[in-house]
Amino acid sequence: MPPRSRKPPSLSAEQARRIWLKAQRLDEREPFGAGPAAARAAVEQLGYVQIDTINVIERCHHHILYARIPAYRRSDLGFLQSVEKSVFEYWTHALSYVPTRDIRYFLPEMKAHREEPKRWSAVGAREETRKLLRRIRRDGALTIRDIEEELIEKAHLWASKKPSKGLLERAFYDGELAIAARAGMVKTYELFDRHFQWEKKPTPASERQVTAYKLDRALTAQGIVSLDSACHLDAPAKKAVAELIAARVRRKELVPVAVAGAGKTQHWARPAALEPRPEPEETLIHILSPFDPLMIQRKRAKLFFDYAHVFEAYLPKEKRVYGYFGLPVLAGERIVAVLDLKADRAAGKLLMQQWSWLDGHERPELKRAIEEELTRFERFQLGRDEVERVEDELIPPVETTKMPA
Repeated sequence: MPPRSRKPPSLSAEQARRIWLKAQRLDEREPFGAGPAAARAAVEQLGYVQIDTINVIERCHHHILYARIPAYRRSDLGFLQSVEKSVFEYWTHALSYVPTRDIRYFLPEMKAHREEPKRWSAVGAREETRKLLRRIRRDGALTIRDIEEELIEKAHLWASKKPSKGLLERAFYDGELAIAARAGMVKTYELFDRHFQWEKKPTPASERQVTAYKLDRALTAQGIVSLDSACHLDAPAKKAVAELIAARVRRKELVPVAVAGAGKTQHWARPAALEPRPEPEETLIHILSPFDPLMIQRKRAKLFFDYAHVFEAYLPKEKRVYGYFGLPVLAGERIVAVLDLKADRAAGKLLMQQWSWLDGHERPELKRAIEEELTRFERFQLGRDEVERVEDELIPPVETTKMPA
């Protein structure tokens, strides 16, 4: 008689949520410390940090790191990208910062893009790209602003009026150019190998290794994964990832988990992730980016938090509920409010457009705690802490001498 299959351990939404918050490092005040090393550790823990152009408030890549590093400075990420070169930019489910230690898992995608361009096939001939590469090889790294050319009509809202922008981006996705620096959204392009100055160029990962990387990245950043969460916006990877999950379950490296409310959706975790976790000692407040990895997968957020964030900037004004640029507020282990904020940089203020409480969470003491965090959040948005730190580093303390009596 075949052995009876074990029923997978059941987790309440609260237990599953606690495991996810631990993996996201949102259950501690300063999980990574401070400085560039903290930013590098955060990117490595999360697997990647999404980049986006919207700057109603600070852009999301800085915001995501700030949520986990209270003393974060924008220059920390710049140091990692341009000096230490321990992070690089490439496509995950969106353009993102990725640990350079993982670059071998992206080399096959770059090769595939060179052989069959997926994004920029309509942009210029290959010879035009080669001319641009020769110029960079001869004259050094450049930005789009360094290229003088006749402007054209935009094909769509996100297009550039400069034809060379498509050539640069194609060479970037082909793995021939790296983004060596970024000032706002202005990118400096350098030859890929010259930017990294490899002693020995990494060996491209095999297809099986890429599959294992995607699963391990999700397990580290999420704690508990489903097939959808591990392959977010990457449907072609699902078959191979599902086969790998099944193999790891047989080897007892992964445990099937039944998450309350998940229905037929299966979840898995490493055994160590399922160890009991104590309740947090304090209610930490995090004002999250709408692109934060905790919020970006709406179905998962709905299951774990009973809240699925909708980015309403893309909705007509009359259909918005929480405002143009609503930011979810995480208080301890619950999403309690959504704040529609806007940075008025000229006036040096952070403007509250709309404060929306989620059902049952409005309390005077919680409002005070969020307002205290908003004060700190405003300093980050306007760069005040960074200016003061730079001044402290550049200006030596004044020594005072007591006058004789």
